[in-house]
Amino acid sequence: MGKIPSFKDEFTFDQRLEESRDIIAKYPNRVPVIVERYSKADLPEMEKKKYLVPRDMSVGQFIHILSLRLRLSPGKALFVFVKNTLPQTATLMDSLYESFKEDDGFLYMCYSSEKTFGCATNQITPSDQGLAQKLLSSTVLPLTIAQLFSVKI
Repeated sequence: MGKIPSFKDEFTFDQRLEESRDIIAKYPNRVPVIVERYSKADLPEMEKKKYLVPRDMSVGQFIHILSLRLRLSPGKALFVFVKNTLPQTATLMDSLYESFKEDDGFLYMCYSSEKTFGCATNQITPSDQGLAQKLLSSTVLPLTIAQLFSVKI
């Protein structure tokens, strides 16, 4: 099986920017997130890369949903990275999005079964260093899988 192209390789910057703007205009209470597998991870690829995540969902809730979609065994850990940073699980997706969204309007996350840094789609810049430490924890609202995936993109 050949290498699966990244979202950035599949679409031009202008296509991605237009799509993220359309998504945010149509669904203002959600953030557009691209989730890709870390190339050296021993986990399967997800069926889809693009997610519309409620702004008030925590990173931990989103990781749990990704684990369910990957059908991970209960003992298998899943780690997500944003610009080579492991975000706190209590951080709200809205806060993460506002801090780490890229110029094309998407938040890029990669997943792995290990705390391995170096996701190719999440290059960290000097201005990003230490930013994850500044993200504040907030109250989390429980959501079901059906609520998260009720919107098609």
